[in-house]
Amino acid sequence: MTGQDTFTGRLNPDMCVVTAAAGGERAGCLVGFASQCSIRPPRFVVWLSKANRTFRVAGHADHLAVHLLTRRQHALAALFGGRTGDDGVDKFADVRWAERHGGAVVLQDAPAWFVGRVVLRLDAGDHVGFVLDPVESGGADGPGGPSLRLQDALDIPPGHPAD
Repeated sequence: MTGQDTFTGRLNPDMCVVTAAAGGERAGCLVGFASQCSIRPPRFVVWLSKANRTFRVAGHADHLAVHLLTRRQHALAALFGGRTGDDGVDKFADVRWAERHGGAVVLQDAPAWFVGRVVLRLDAGDHVGFVLDPVESGGADGPGGPSLRLQDALDIPPGHPAD
């Protein structure tokens, strides 16, 4: 184990589902690399794997939606994290979703979500950071619960091939 592994192994970030829509396509994936990156102006960055179909759709999208899930929504996380649209899977077929600001696709059962306008794309290796300017937010009514974290999702195999 390297020093970097010692550091990153202690992290337990919130997991997000990021959705994108462009050119008549919808895509979404489970993301573990995401963070607020500016206070003024408020900005958020999500990092999408270049191996992921969502990355390809997001590359043509003006807006992305970012959703927090609860631990009780592990099945929803597994759908977006362990399945791939490249195999013809329509991840949105059995979930409640709505089109929101800028054509963004919002999962209606997410306890918290926001739509962000893409203001910058940063190539950082095998992931690209999409810096978002939040333009709309909301969340599902009902009980919340603890957020889904990395440790809760370790059993979800990635839906895209490893490079």
